[in-house]
Amino acid sequence: MKKTFLILVIIYMTAMLPCISKADNLADSLQIRARVGYNVGGTAPIGIPATIRSIDAFRLTPSFMAGVDLMLPLSSRWGVAAGLRFENKAMDADVTTKGYRMELVKGDSKIEGLFTGHVQQKVTQWMLTVPLEATFAFNRKFSLRAGPYVSILTNSKFSGIASGGYLRQGDPTGAKIIIGEKEGEWATYDFSDEMRHMQYGVSAGADWQVFRQIGISAELHWGLTGVLHSDFKTVEQTLYPIYGTISIFYRIK
Repeated sequence: MKKTFLILVIIYMTAMLPCISKADNLADSLQIRARVGYNVGGTAPIGIPATIRSIDAFRLTPSFMAGVDLMLPLSSRWGVAAGLRFENKAMDADVTTKGYRMELVKGDSKIEGLFTGHVQQKVTQWMLTVPLEATFAFNRKFSLRAGPYVSILTNSKFSGIASGGYLRQGDPTGAKIIIGEKEGEWATYDFSDEMRHMQYGVSAGADWQVFRQIGISAELHWGLTGVLHSDFKTVEQTLYPIYGTISIFYRIK
């Protein structure tokens, strides 16, 4: 996946070089926009596996974003943009599973196998994100943008609770361990040490300048790398960060 991301960046930069070479008076044309927004989404596999029977709850989290973008028009329509954002991409959700591979801690014991029951999952990812985008303006107020991004995590947490079910140790015919619904009877898990410190992805969004200097935007960010290391096999499916962002921007220049 890392090679795919690098290829996308090379193709993007190659395509934009002819436009960049024609840009005059770069400092005068440069636009600066400050942004604040809110991220909504989650870490999920592509396609819900049969081992996840239902999504029972999805709670909003303090997933805020703040940053600044540098935008350079290259013609009346096309341009390029780069940014720096500090943001949190978090998730708090409950799911019902059947035969879902897990590594749990119950009391003083660590157990691994196939879990059937209720799982509460909490993910927190504080990060610095650098987007590199091409922009297309329909008019002075409305524009689209898209391109790759890279995120460096400064703090992360991936943990949760398993309850109201049982775990078959090792395989479907293994010893059955009952996991209760009350505190002290349930089991916990924490895969925070297995989280990646760098993520790659692509994003696309739209900006609408409502007033002379103030506007709103909507974006979709799709991670191309999973949030957990690829050699971590306890969670069988690759979990991708997929988030949307609603934000307000202020044109400084």
